[in-house]
Amino acid sequence: MDKLIDKAYKKYKRLSRYSSFPYYYDTNQNKYVYGTLSHLDPTTPYSLYTVKKNDTYDSISLAFYNTPTYFWVICDFNKINDPFNPPVEGTPLNIPVLSSIEFQ
Repeated sequence: MDKLIDKAYKKYKRLSRYSSFPYYYDTNQNKYVYGTLSHLDPTTPYSLYTVKKNDTYDSISLAFYNTPTYFWVICDFNKINDPFNPPVEGTPLNIPVLSSIEFQ
């Protein structure tokens, strides 16, 4: 991802963690990519989870947090840039404790 063009900001009608993040068009992958300004603190307590067959990040979020909305927490904590690519079965994931989340 060495060539990014068309820096812009996206407007949201609701609260979003991406509301102040710039996004770019990645010409190598032909898609828009968000710029990340900060990540979850890696010292946050977490549980280790091994991905099972047919798991998605939102289904894992539903199992751990009772809502699929926090899939981004799992992706951010594990430095996963594209949550649309499903996790690979057998891959270990660190699931952060929501009540202990802090940003760097």
